[in-house]
Amino acid sequence: MLATVLKYLEEKHVCPHCDKELTLCHAPPIHVGDGLGWGSEYLFICLNDDCPLFVNGWKHVEANYCHVGSYRYMEIPNSNESYNMMVAGKGAFTGSVVDIEAMKRQNKRYQQEKKAVAQLDTCLEEKNLEPVLFLLLDDHAHIKHRKRAAELLEPLGDLGCIEPLRNHDFRDSNLEQTVNLAISRILATNYLKECPFCFELIKVRATVCKHCRKDLP
Repeated sequence: MLATVLKYLEEKHVCPHCDKELTLCHAPPIHVGDGLGWGSEYLFICLNDDCPLFVNGWKHVEANYCHVGSYRYMEIPNSNESYNMMVAGKGAFTGSVVDIEAMKRQNKRYQQEKKAVAQLDTCLEEKNLEPVLFLLLDDHAHIKHRKRAAELLEPLGDLGCIEPLRNHDFRDSNLEQTVNLAISRILATNYLKECPFCFELIKVRATVCKHCRKDLP
């Protein structure tokens, strides 16, 4: 998707009504003409409010359709199709302009997720907690990958997972329960517990926390 957008951004499309460069926007899901899609995720649209088509369109729409509206010129990428698309106001499509930097960040995150998922196959052998934590702490990662990562917590038995996971606000309650159960088992395996006052790790048989010095119930 990012490669497609970058390719489109290298192209130059000009509005025939005002000679201004068209802006790459996300296409609306429904074609106003036939109710179907546009055949493209993106559209080149003239967002120039001084474009003669847009300026004169208000009177034309009022006179012919008796409601408020105008037109913006639009072209479909990889085709010879172009339209004068009716819009309801000046803000039309201004909120759907492609944010290339946001797409780059999204693509980077996706590549990191893909790498972490691949590393799950060898993380037990390599005792590598990093991909497991990445997936569990990334709320945008696919839930099936996050569940698989959670199942690897107990076999890894790495105490280093506890602090970051305890500090994460999970949106999925089932995943949170799985993680908490794994942490409890990791602690039990290492004969440890969490201090109810300072939450530092201490021995199960401790009666006084060595960190906050409070008596334990």
